[in-house]
Parts: sequence; C-alpha cells; structure tokens
Amino acid sequence: MSNMKLYWNETRFEFLKMLRMPAYSVSTVAYPLAFYIMFGLVLPTSKIKGAGMEQYLLGTYGAFAVISATVLSLGAGIAVERGLGWLAVKQASPMPPSAYLVAKTLVALLFSLIVLVVLFGVGWFFGGVEMPLAQWFSAGGLLLLGSLPFTLLGIAIGMLAGPNSAPGLVNMIHLPLAFFSGLWIPIVMMPEKMQQVAAFLPYYHLGQIGLMGVGAHSQGTLLGHFGALAGFAALFTGIILWAQSRNSERMYG
Repeated sequence: MSNMKLYWNETRFEFLKMLRMPAYSVSTVAYPLAFYIMFGLVLPTSKIKGAGMEQYLLGTYGAFAVISATVLSLGAGIAVERGLGWLAVKQASPMPPSAYLVAKTLVALLFSLIVLVVLFGVGWFFGGVEMPLAQWFSAGGLLLLGSLPFTLLGIAIGMLAGPNSAPGLVNMIHLPLAFFSGLWIPIVMMPEKMQQVAAFLPYYHLGQIGLMGVGAHSQGTLLGHFGALAGFAALFTGIILWAQSRNSERMYG
C-alpha cells in the first residue's frame, strides 16, 4: 500500500471518528454559532468603527471557531490516545510516523472549514452581512491559514497533558485566551491595559486577521499579525520537540 493511501485512510478514519463524537463535532459548530447569534444578531449593539456588530463579530468568532476546532480536537484527543497507549500502537505499526499527526491536523482544518461555512452562512442570511464573493473566500482562507499555528499548540498540549486532565487543561488555556484576546467581545471595549496585554497573545493576532478579512476595524497589519503567529508557531514547535524528548526518556530511560 502506497504512503498516500495510508495517509488518506488514516485521515478518513479520523474524520469518521470525530464525526461520530457529538461532544466534538456538534459543539465545534454549535458554540461559536450560538455566541455569534446571541451577541451579533440578537442583542442590540452599536457599531464598531462603522461596522455593524454582526459583521465585526463574524471576524472574531470566525477566529474563535477555527481555534476551537484545532486546539480542542488535537489537545484533548492526542492526550487521551497517548494515555491509552494508542499512540504507541500507531508508532509500532507500518504506518508512516507522521501520518497520525497529519491526519489529525487535516481533520481539524476540515472541521474549521465546516464551521466557517455555517457561521458565514448565518451572518449573510440572518445578519445581512454583504461582502463580495471574493472577500468571503479571502476571509475564510486567511482564518484557515492563520489557524495552522494553533494545530501546533493543540499537539503541544496533547504531548504534555495527562489523559484525565487534558480536557480541563485545554479549556483553562483556550477560554481565557479567547476572552482576553477580544474574540468574544470587541477588543476596543476592553480597558486600555487589557488591550496592551492582548497584543502578546496568539489568539489576538488571529482575531485581528479575521477582522481584516471581513473588512471590520482592526489594529496592526496583516503581515505583522502573520509574523507574530509564525513566532508562536516556532515556540509551539520547540515545546513539541521537548515534549517528545521527555516522553522518550520516560519510555526508554
């Protein structure tokens, strides 16, 4: 069997597995969508620098959605499977060593795409957000590209966390970072000191990229935000390599 077919099968089975887990597949779509409907469509709010809240929050909740799809699945999923010994079985099989993580990353990105399509559809149909078709594709593409460093964050958490503590640890990291980065409420509504701190958080940079994608008020430049995410990606990669070394020492030391 060719390597490409092995990668394809691993990705297909991983997708089916996650699809059959409502705790992930349903919540990945439902949580960002529910928050967007509540704060972007239902509650009466003012405009943010000329953009309606339904358009502004489409960018930030789009960022929250793709981060959730990647960090939650990879962080908790890898930790649980590592604790059960399933990762060791995969490594001992004839499957290419990278196929496991590649499949999980591709599935996380696929769920990110699904939730973005649903979120954008609700924003257009119910929120009346009007953008050229090319801008819809551009906004989605920027968010998916910007989500790649967060796959590394999820892998890093999965490599370090225990199987029982992983879900709680992921939420302890994920939810506060989302809030303090301005993904739930506009960053401009936060105190100035909090806005300054947010600039050092990876979630903030993807949120600003999402705002740029939908044409809402944002801070900084697109190149600057992607540069910051590239720096965080390097940091997360270093953590992954250290975690792999630590796990190998525990297994063979």
